[in-house]
Amino acid sequence: IAFARDAAGDRKTSIEKGIALFYAVRDKIRYDPYRIDLENRESFKASVIIGRGYGYCVAKAIVLAAVARASGIPGRLGFADVRNHLSTERLRQLMNTDTFIFHGYTELFLDNRWVKATPTFNLSLCEKFGVNPLNFDGRNDSLFHPYDREGNKHMEYVRDHGHFADVPYERIVAYFREYYPS
Repeated sequence: IAFARDAAGDRKTSIEKGIALFYAVRDKIRYDPYRIDLENRESFKASVIIGRGYGYCVAKAIVLAAVARASGIPGRLGFADVRNHLSTERLRQLMNTDTFIFHGYTELFLDNRWVKATPTFNLSLCEKFGVNPLNFDGRNDSLFHPYDREGNKHMEYVRDHGHFADVPYERIVAYFREYYPS
């Protein structure tokens, strides 16, 4: 609740709040795909993720949905399999693929419709990898850019798993264990 209040500040409309919350989650929670704790269900709680200050796409989507709800904006989680053409060699070796299973994003109910937002990659990470950061205007979906600044393929959505009111913890763990046995 404190994170949501700080991020939303004195903004009045749900769109203004949603935009501010998106940027706070995108840039204040550092993206880290190397420290995913599947064994501890508590690690999928927004308060835990905020306290750590880092998380991967699912964790950051959880935080955005939670802070939106704390601000009076309906939020839900969306999941898709995505191919990251710019993933690092270290991450590809760890995963044995460039496909991210159950990538998390958030849907916010703004101006009487659901709008998709992906707060995954923080600004400093985008700058490091030469990728334009995702921006969010509260009216249009903000998913991954298909290309980086040089015109190379970046992210590609392969399969949509739909949206959920709560974290489908068991499903995520089962998929990760199946697709990333190492």
